[in-house]
Parts: sequence; structure tokens; C-alpha cells
Amino acid sequence: MTDEIDAEACAKTDAANPDNPNSKNKERERIVDKLIKIAINQSEGNHPDAGGLFHAPNSVAYADIGIGHRRETWPIRSRGFRQWLVRVYYEINRTAPNSEALQTAIGLAEARAVIDGPEREVFVRTGAYGGKLYLDLADENWEAMEIGASGWRIVTNPPVRFRRSAGMRPLRRPVHGGSIEALRSFLNVSSQEEFVVAVCWILAALRNTGPYPVLALSGEQGSAKSTFAILLRYLIDPNVASLRSLPREERDLAISANNAHVLAFDNVSHLSPWISDALCRIATGAGFATRQLYTDMDEVLLDASRPVILTGIVDVVTRADLADRALAIKLEPIEETKRRSERDLMAAFWARAPEILGALLDGMVQGIRELPKVNLQSHPRLADFAEWATACEAAFWPPGTFMKAYESNRHHLNEVALDADLVGTAIEAMMATRIYWAGNPADLLRSLNQIADESQTRSKEWPVNANQLGRSLRRCAPLLRRAGIDVHFAVGGKRTVTLRRLTEYERNSSPSSPTHSATEEKPNDFNQSGHGETNDRRAMGGTREGRASPPGSYPLNDCKKGDTGDTGDTLRPRSVEGRDDGIPASLRRCAHCNKNGELGHVALGDRPMVWLHRECEAAWLERMTITPIPPHSPQSPIDDTARPGTHVGLR
Repeated sequence: MTDEIDAEACAKTDAANPDNPNSKNKERERIVDKLIKIAINQSEGNHPDAGGLFHAPNSVAYADIGIGHRRETWPIRSRGFRQWLVRVYYEINRTAPNSEALQTAIGLAEARAVIDGPEREVFVRTGAYGGKLYLDLADENWEAMEIGASGWRIVTNPPVRFRRSAGMRPLRRPVHGGSIEALRSFLNVSSQEEFVVAVCWILAALRNTGPYPVLALSGEQGSAKSTFAILLRYLIDPNVASLRSLPREERDLAISANNAHVLAFDNVSHLSPWISDALCRIATGAGFATRQLYTDMDEVLLDASRPVILTGIVDVVTRADLADRALAIKLEPIEETKRRSERDLMAAFWARAPEILGALLDGMVQGIRELPKVNLQSHPRLADFAEWATACEAAFWPPGTFMKAYESNRHHLNEVALDADLVGTAIEAMMATRIYWAGNPADLLRSLNQIADESQTRSKEWPVNANQLGRSLRRCAPLLRRAGIDVHFAVGGKRTVTLRRLTEYERNSSPSSPTHSATEEKPNDFNQSGHGETNDRRAMGGTREGRASPPGSYPLNDCKKGDTGDTGDTLRPRSVEGRDDGIPASLRRCAHCNKNGELGHVALGDRPMVWLHRECEAAWLERMTITPIPPHSPQSPIDDTARPGTHVGLR
């Protein structure tokens, strides 16, 4: 009995003495209990142990908060959730919780969300659920666009969860009945192909999944590059900071991708190798991990695939891997008489943005319906993007419009990237007068050193040994292949590189994929090519379409010597049974115009034999720096007796 009286007395004493530590601990526990009950019971959810608390696949804790008739989603560690919790606590208790109790409650809520709460995916701006796409309007009512095969509409409390980062601005509410042509007057595009490319990039960026092509806008000062990028972003993911400078490290790029759907970088003058590689990963989807602050064992994982816009005066996409993932638009300068003030332009655009966005959503509806039916004849690097754009194009243009514009755009980017690659440019020049080359990397480097000028060989990007050449050659191999030169690396045994001009059929059927091995057996239409220093190789035929037609269009025959230092060159044709070159007449092409017809052959000294039209002779000889001979002169190297179906050997 005495013990009970003593305990009651102590309790009264603790309650009466505010400085007593036991009294403070109990009061803090009561505040924490109230806060965690609010977090569980008043969040928007019916999970028995966690209420509206849940976690994303990366174990980040979230809470669905019910405010009026809308549902908001906030990370538990965010300022938004903290402010909501303090506000509700004050409405119930008419006092504010202390910071220590609030921090303890947030930690408990986070544990409940991760351990007891369900797992749900959380999106930024765009999401998908149940075969439908969702676009967060980011307005005060937390509404979203629901896009399906039957149409689009504005919904409250969509089935997907969106989170909002600092700087996000609301989209204009779209309206039905708009036309995509309304967008053209705001974009400084000079051709229909460029407009098609821009619209299809927007349609891809409105999806929740990549891969997304990198949009590179270039042009001189006054061509409205920055305005172009801002307008595109306003249609997809408006932000307080619409344009930014390039990040200084990959971690900053990953954080930007984690907090925004569209990344727009302005006034880019050069892309270093690391940022070029990082943009490739962002375009197709990449994960980034870094150590969590104040810990030694935990990591923060960031995983995102995002649309990217680059603006610059010059073409900054010069590496093959990024060029494969990019779209390029060259903007022309705007005349002063046609220039508009930014205030007037943005006001006019803001007024028409609802109908433009509505037209884009109509295109997405068409894409959702037609995507399962799309079957491309060939698949480029960004095959998913090409299929989606092809599925959407019927809402705006005739079938095939997008692929025509896309192939033209890829060809332009390939030329830009190849021009910027020293090794690729040198190989292109070397193969201009050859059909086939085989040898080891050291032999190839010696040949390229003879062709390249001094400014190239002194560049720090020029390879100084065979290993560096091999790395450079693998990097530019896709560019060369699309330019009509196949690059093959032997597997096992001796290190052998084979270069071969592709036929027109090979280029059209698989423009960016490696062709067959150079050592495969070929049809008997073609005879054996020249020997290298150590290995025999079989030459394979091909015409090369590109920036210049080569002097020879088809493989030549067995030879036993080549240029000094050029292992594997195919030179000096030998006739079959002393009469012809072994190439069927139906396959012959003029070395100057690359067309069939009545051809004669030219054989000058040690040069390979080529086939020419009579009228093309003078132009070809001039291009080859050979003194032209009048076409009907007795000294003309063209043999008048050579016609399709007949064969005349070397003289």
C-alpha cells in the first residue's frame, strides 16, 4: 500500500514539475503517438497497418493525402508532407508539435510505409496504367489527362501516382478540335520534314517510357533556338527554369532527370565524351547510385529515362553512339522584318496552347490504337520511338511520312558525325579508290598516316598505335557502315580488320548492322581478290553510295601485289580465260554515274579496270586527275568493242 502511495505521489510530482525529464519524455511520446495516428488514419488509403502510406520500388516512402475531393501524393521526407502533418495536428490540438517529436513521427511513418505499406510506382509528369497513358496537369486540383484508344479526358484522382518537384508549372487544359498546323507558325522550321521530326519528338516525350531521342537544335545567332526549346517544353513539362546549362558532373545530371520529365540545355558549344555518354544513357534509360549522406553502407538509387533538348550554334552531336539516338533540326536566321517580340510570341502561343495540346493528344489516341499493328520493314536504333511515331502519324499525315523524314535526319547526323571523326574520314578517303582491304591494325594505321594530312595526324584525337586505332575504328564503324563501308573484325587468331564497300542491296536492307563476315563463301559471280601480306581474302562486290562515287564499283580479280604498305588492297584485275573480269553484265555499273547501260572498260597502267559510259569518260578522268582524252580519239582508253554481254581484258 505504501508503494502505491509513493508511485502516485511521484507521478503528481512529475506532472507538477515541468523541468522533470520524465515528464518531458511522456509528453513527447504522447505527441508522437498523435502525429503517427494522423499520418496513418487521415492519409488517403485503407491499408490496415499503413493507411495511405506506401513505398515506391526504390523503397522511397510516400503518403497519399486527402484534401477536399482531391488526392495529393508527397514523399514522407518532403516539405509538403511535413507541412500537412503540422497543420492537421494544430487543427486537432490547437497547439504546434515540437520539432523533435515531429522528426520522430516522420521516421515512424517512413518505417510504416516501407514495411507495412503496399508498393506502388510513382511517376513524374507522365505515367501509365491499365493500357492507358496519363499526363499530370500539375494544377492545384491535382488533375491529369487520361489518354486511351477511345479518346482522352480530364480526370481527378487518377489511378497512377504523380509526384511534383520544385519548379513544376501547370499545363494548359487541352481542348478538342485543335489542329497540329497551329504549332507550325510558332516554330522556326524551314521544311515539312523538320516539322514532322519536331512533332514526333513531342509525341514521344508525352509517353511515360523511352527510349527518347535527343533533340539537337542548331543555328546561328538569331535563329530562335532557345525559344524553340521553351515552346516545346511548355507543351510537355513546363518549369520555372525552362532552360539550363549543362551539368558539371553525372550526379547533377541524374538529379535533374529525377526531378523533371524534360531536360533542356541551352547554348551548348561542345559535348565532352563523358556528357555525351551520359546523355545516351539518359535517352535510353540509366541508373545512377551514390552514397547516401551521413552513411557508409546505404545508396541512393536514381533511375530515369528522359527526353533531352540541346541548343547550340554548331552541331554538337558528333559521336556515333549519340548520333544514333538523336534528331537534328537546323534553324535558319529570322529576318528582322519578320521577328516578333518574345512577349507577343509567348502570349499568342499561350492562347493557342490548349488546342495544340489537344491535337497532340488526338495523335496519341491514334498511336495507342495503331501501335499493335505497326510492323516496320527495318528497325533503327530507337525502334520503339520509330514504331510509336509511325503509329501516331496517321492522325496528321499520309503513311510513311515519318520514316521518310527520320531516315533523312539520320543520314544528316551520320554525315556530321563522320566528318567529325578523324579516323572515319581517313578511312572514307582511303576506300574511295578501293573495294576491299584486309590487314592488321598496324598496317591500317600506316596506310591512314600516308593519307591523312599533318593537321590530322598531329591532333590529340589521332591514334598513335594499333590499340588506339582499334578503339577508334569500333567507335566509328556504324558511321562507316551507313556510309557504305563495312568494317569487320576477325574473332580469334590474328587481329585482322576487313574493309569492304557494301552493295546497294546490303545498305538498304541493313544500313546500321554488321554484314556477313569477310571470310564467308560467296557466289561464283565474283572471283578471288588480291592477297594480303599473310592471308588470302575473298573480295565481295559492292557499290558505294555516299558523298562521292568511287572510281571502281565492283570487286576485281585475283592479284598478287598491291600498293606499297597497303596490305590486302584489291588491284590489277585479271580476266577469266584472258577475256573478262568475271562480273556479269547485268551487275556492271558506271564508275562515274553508278548507272547501268552500254559500258566500255578503262585500264590505265597499274590502275584497276573500271567500267564507264562513253559520255562519262572525260569527267571521270578529270576527277581522277588524269589528262582527259577526247571520247572518240584513237588514244581513248575506252574500248569501243566492249558492250553489255561482251568482255575485254586488260591491254
